Amino acid sequence: MKNQNTTLAILLMNLFIAFLGIGLVIPVMPTIMNELHLSGSVVGYMVAAFAVTQLLVSPLAGRWADMFGRKKMIILGLLFFSASELLFGLGKTVEVLFISRMLGGVSAAFIMPAVTAFIADITTVETRPKALGYMSAAISTGFIIGPGVGGFLAEIGSRIPFFSAAVLALVAAILSIITLREPERNHEEEMEEQKSGIKRILSPMYFIAFMIILISAFGLASFESLFSLFVDHKFGFTPKDIAIAITGGAIIGAIAQVALFDRLTLYFGEIRLIRYCLIFSAILVLVMTVASSYLSILLVTFFIFVGFDLMRPAVTSYLSKVAGNEQGFVGGMNSMFTSIGNVFGPIVGGILFDVDLNYPFYFSAVFLVIGVVLSVVWKQPVQMKKGRPQEIG
Repeated sequence: MKNQNTTLAILLMNLFIAFLGIGLVIPVMPTIMNELHLSGSVVGYMVAAFAVTQLLVSPLAGRWADMFGRKKMIILGLLFFSASELLFGLGKTVEVLFISRMLGGVSAAFIMPAVTAFIADITTVETRPKALGYMSAAISTGFIIGPGVGGFLAEIGSRIPFFSAAVLALVAAILSIITLREPERNHEEEMEEQKSGIKRILSPMYFIAFMIILISAFGLASFESLFSLFVDHKFGFTPKDIAIAITGGAIIGAIAQVALFDRLTLYFGEIRLIRYCLIFSAILVLVMTVASSYLSILLVTFFIFVGFDLMRPAVTSYLSKVAGNEQGFVGGMNSMFTSIGNVFGPIVGGILFDVDLNYPFYFSAVFLVIGVVLSVVWKQPVQMKKGRPQEIG
């Protein structure tokens, strides 16, 4: 148990460092834009380059985590992340920055499925929800702390946050090499389970879960990417107001993951919890369009993240239970469908925003309601028999 807790702590530290590094660079991006005379659309394409690369590599990375081992993929992902941040810090041309972001997408595709599969390997069905809740909290906390630290480091120099993120990732990779031990798995059964990717995606025990991931990522990406523009245009929010709203929401979401996720999963089960989170999120997205006071906007923003932050580990927990020896595969698919939502959510939301400020939120709510309908027809989780998932009839 002690070794398991130590291993989990190392995995969580790796995720925290990776997402801290991502958060570090947020405050300095406008400065880099001005230095290199980049337009907003070019920056948008760079964000898309990260997500598209992650989308393309994730299915392969999930398979490789099963074939070559979780530890190798985590270390490679951290090294790619370190190289990506170093390259961005040194980059003086748009082409170099694009290559950097694409390397970042590869690193995310390598790290997330491998860490998810690693956690599934070292936990039991009973302890897994709590561990996955900690995993989501580590990601959220990195995002929360990163921009603040990045803003402080940017006072020293506009490129310092990128170099700092590169060093952090390199340190995490070295620590992983020294301290992580590859979890035991049954490789014979694992190879038996490898089937056509399309057939596995369409399998009843996976398909709805993957669609829920896509819907939640699409809805959240559409909301997050346009939130600052929405409150700026509609309510005149300052950058400080926006930072307070988003940071407050991230903190409450992280607290909910650590304090509530395990209890709620045990009480409701993953599918019912996902359904209630979808309903909760859809309602609050609609409330955002009618809220009128500063306090009401803050409160809605604080709590809207709770639904998303509880939904994601619930889907991951469900998938880890039914995946059997395909933990890397489902981790890759999880990352892939998240990336699809992250690519197209902001694009569709941006088009709708130009028509009417409220339309992206209406569209996000409709998507979430579709998720509710899917969760209603979702079959009960599978029974596990001799380590293999089997459908309940």
